[in-house]
Amino acid sequence: MSTTTGPESPDALLGPADIRELAAALGVRPTKQKGQNFVIDANTVRRIVRTAEVRPDDVVVEVGPGLGSLTLALLEAADRVTAVEIDDVLAAALPSTIAARMPARADRFALVHSDAMHVEELPGPPPTALVANLPYNVAVPVLLHMLERFPSIERTLVMVQAEVADRLAAKPGNKVYGVPSVKANWYAEVKRAGAIGRNVFWPAPNVDSGLVSLVRRAEPLATTATRQEVFAVVDAAFAQRRKTLRAALATWAGSPAAAEEALVKAGISPQARGEGLTVEEFARIAEAKQK
Repeated sequence: MSTTTGPESPDALLGPADIRELAAALGVRPTKQKGQNFVIDANTVRRIVRTAEVRPDDVVVEVGPGLGSLTLALLEAADRVTAVEIDDVLAAALPSTIAARMPARADRFALVHSDAMHVEELPGPPPTALVANLPYNVAVPVLLHMLERFPSIERTLVMVQAEVADRLAAKPGNKVYGVPSVKANWYAEVKRAGAIGRNVFWPAPNVDSGLVSLVRRAEPLATTATRQEVFAVVDAAFAQRRKTLRAALATWAGSPAAAEEALVKAGISPQARGEGLTVEEFARIAEAKQK
């Protein structure tokens, strides 16, 4: 395996042969159960870093670094990178990979060996950006947990299954607009930021991937309701998304009549459905129940 004396060397990033060599040495076989698909294309990881607009002063947190493809590209551009890895073998190997391929930046890398869903704190300065290739089966809960737990994260770029990307970035009225769309919007302005082909992964997945950009709201939503109160309305509305809000929110409000009263106070038709409402409107409903 080739090594490098600094981050500017073209050999610093991992190519297809490097990835397979590393995996073989570690006895790693990517599994569907863990949602492991390693990026093997250096141009793709550099494109992700560019799209994420990673700056020289950024403190980036990466979830699920795997063998380190994206980690190395982030280290080229950011001030420091903290990677959160749940897999025992991958977590043990990553610091050595960073030290061998990018020794000049190794002191700017930190590893947290943990499940990202349970991470409550990170070493070093507060993160300013989140950049990650997220397994589709945990992408939404991990993303929402990180945004909630680390308010210092200003910009996020995640690579997820295309279907998940569509849901996260969907607007009211879109057929795939739902709980992930609304909850992501509570924290940030969300948009699709590109598509990723299957051939840049090993093994190649049987689904397409997409990039989603989230830029944290400059001001929190103007509401007296808490995030938990608003999210309770969202969950109730989409648990029975084909029903009118008067019916869907009946259990949440205590009765269909109480749901109607809250909706009318919020200026929303009791005959409307959750898929047509913005996060601001869900917040108004939560507020109305308080009065």
